[in-house]
Amino acid sequence: MEAGMKPYCAAIAIQLIYTGMFVISKAAFNQGMNTYVFIFYRQAAGSLLLLPIALLQRKNARAMTCRVLLKLFFCALIGITLGVNLYHVSLRFTSATVASAADSSMPAVTFFLAVLLRMEDVKLRSWSGIAKLTGVVLCLAGVFTIAFFSGPSISPLNHHRVFASHPHDSKAAVPKGIWIKWTFLMVVANMCWSLWIVFQAAVLKEYPDKMVVTVVQCLFSTAQSFVVAVVAERDFSKWKLRFDISLLAVLYSGFMVTGVSYYLQTWCLQMRGPMFFAAWTPLCFVFTIFCSSFFLGEIVHLGSIVGGILLVGSLYTMLWGKSKESKGDDVTDDTEKDGPKKSAESCPEEQEQTTIEIEDLTTVGTSASCVREL
Repeated sequence: MEAGMKPYCAAIAIQLIYTGMFVISKAAFNQGMNTYVFIFYRQAAGSLLLLPIALLQRKNARAMTCRVLLKLFFCALIGITLGVNLYHVSLRFTSATVASAADSSMPAVTFFLAVLLRMEDVKLRSWSGIAKLTGVVLCLAGVFTIAFFSGPSISPLNHHRVFASHPHDSKAAVPKGIWIKWTFLMVVANMCWSLWIVFQAAVLKEYPDKMVVTVVQCLFSTAQSFVVAVVAERDFSKWKLRFDISLLAVLYSGFMVTGVSYYLQTWCLQMRGPMFFAAWTPLCFVFTIFCSSFFLGEIVHLGSIVGGILLVGSLYTMLWGKSKESKGDDVTDDTEKDGPKKSAESCPEEQEQTTIEIEDLTTVGTSASCVREL
């Protein structure tokens, strides 16, 4: 295989892994597995995989202060324990298609929170600023379309389901009020992930070892998820893992998503950068529509497809705005009034700082997948 094709193959493989996560997890929930117990087992499996790797690299690791540990504890609590649990409970009452579509809204949600926290400025008279605001609007339109508009249904591609499930778990049997409620709670889960991105970015500036930060959060989330699972499910007979789709879902999420996709994503980001990786995210939505219909027998509605397209449009609009900003192609009325811009030679430090800020903003489109890996 040519070296130039490897990043493309890696990006497609990552989206296929995420598609499998959505479909297999949904199948496990349809068979009655408790979502909170599933999250605990998933985090435990991820910890068992990542902890030995971190121990092998301990010689190069810096000492971690109690302050950093406390910050990572709350990062794990907000982004993983709260966000992932809420996300998977919502997945149980909605569909795998909605879950994959919701991931495309992450850049717009994160940008919106960054603006509220004054971590990012919006130049309303520039093309990049207009593109970012358009991305937020498309994101909201996509969420409302999925929640309130069903439209004509598309029959399953395979009427003999590969993963058998209970009939009451299909979207057609879910009351409209519950569907709307859990769709918006899935958006709330995305907001938790967005906050996690913002908080973790601050922690990484203080402690830049990504592997150690990932493992510590994984361990914290395992303990936190155990407490949540014990409170939510006190019948420990339901904690028993059997040789069925539930065990497959735990092993797949813990090892394939946390292990294989983590390595592939890191390699892909180093080779081609975050914008290249984020551009492939909508491919997961397309794969999930097909796989959920074929393997789960889900009835895909036109509203979910239209909403997903709007969310995908939101992602690409945000990426275009960031690309426009990074290239410095914006022409605003404000700059025209201020006169000629300072040359790069006259302000090299200012230009370097601006470049660093732009690179940080670009990672917003891909940071959401880090939560899924944890």
